[in-house]
Amino acid sequence: MGPPAAAQIALPPIQLPDATRTLPPLPDLRAEPLISVVDRLAQGRLDRIAALLHDRHEYIERDEQGEPAVRGVLVASGIDSTMIARAADAGFALLDRDRIEGLGLDIARFRIPEGRSLGRARKQLAKLLPEAEVDVDNIYAASGAAGGALSHATLAAASSGGGTTTLGLIDAGVAAHPSIAGRIEQRGFAQGAPTPSRHGTAVASLLVGSGAVRGAAPGQRLLAADVYGTDPAGGSASAIARALGWLAQRGVAVATISLVGPDNKLLAAAVTRAQQRGMLIVAAVGNDGPAAPPAYPASYRGVLAVTGVDAKDRLLPEAGRALHVDFAAPGDDVLAATGTDSRDRLRGTSFAAPLVAGRLALRYPAPAVARIGPAIAALVLEARDLGQRGRDKIYGHGLICGDCGGR
Repeated sequence: MGPPAAAQIALPPIQLPDATRTLPPLPDLRAEPLISVVDRLAQGRLDRIAALLHDRHEYIERDEQGEPAVRGVLVASGIDSTMIARAADAGFALLDRDRIEGLGLDIARFRIPEGRSLGRARKQLAKLLPEAEVDVDNIYAASGAAGGALSHATLAAASSGGGTTTLGLIDAGVAAHPSIAGRIEQRGFAQGAPTPSRHGTAVASLLVGSGAVRGAAPGQRLLAADVYGTDPAGGSASAIARALGWLAQRGVAVATISLVGPDNKLLAAAVTRAQQRGMLIVAAVGNDGPAAPPAYPASYRGVLAVTGVDAKDRLLPEAGRALHVDFAAPGDDVLAATGTDSRDRLRGTSFAAPLVAGRLALRYPAPAVARIGPAIAALVLEARDLGQRGRDKIYGHGLICGDCGGR
């Protein structure tokens, strides 16, 4: 296993244009004083964004808050043809339009006028289309280090039949591995997707793996949405929204998202629509430390936010934060599949979230709003209390699946 701090450098799992670039040295979380670790994690997040923007400057730029977003693109939800024509008259060229059937959500992406900043263009289009929700198309990154694309790996596939699918995954592509053989159905929502990756494979195995790598819901079928592929602007809010629509359309009850980024109007709308259809969303809080901005989608209301703990049930020093924390799960030295014939010990909140999602899926096999309360109540009863008595801001309701992840 690499140094524990490796979880901090996770980027969307695609090939970077300049593979020779390296990020600054990372803190040794085991040795440094906590205050120093927090400061360096916060700086590490800024360095990671700067490196991402440098390597993909043709495709990605900063939004008004300094967060990465698709260059020169705005996305509007709740939009119709009249609004699109109004935007075109003002110089906003329509790139594409889509109705996300599973969510009943109409979206359109626009190219901003030449010479206009992304922030200024967003304000102008929002004023022009007050009936719509207008935002940039933010980029979301993986919340745990497992490595990037697997260029020579075979994609995991589902065998015919097998009944209904309870679980969904929004991540990078999943490679074939004996522990998940015949149970993964994949669809791409980015250029070159689905493309197998270490991160997506690891999370999938922790959900439904059986055999050498055992997940929290072993043997179940999984729908996996790849929002990265080989796209240099992969992991966008619009890709995640479309992926949520596919999962909702297929009747997924529990979806796992081990990705983190900023608040975004399109992503918020997609999450809300999925929840209204009975989908429970489990998301990781990230690995940028407690000084980082709140992680989304984990911070959205109703999303189950998951943090990670080590073998001694201590919070990972690099665990990020959300506006709420619901559960903790193993996030250090977690055994997961990472390729067609490989497995590794991994670290990060990415690998805690699927353990909670898998356990929840056993209690919530089909989307039904009336059954959400009882399902979550049962999961709370399963949780082992950590920290302050009862629910707290650090561990939420407590530890789920404490013996999972090869412990």
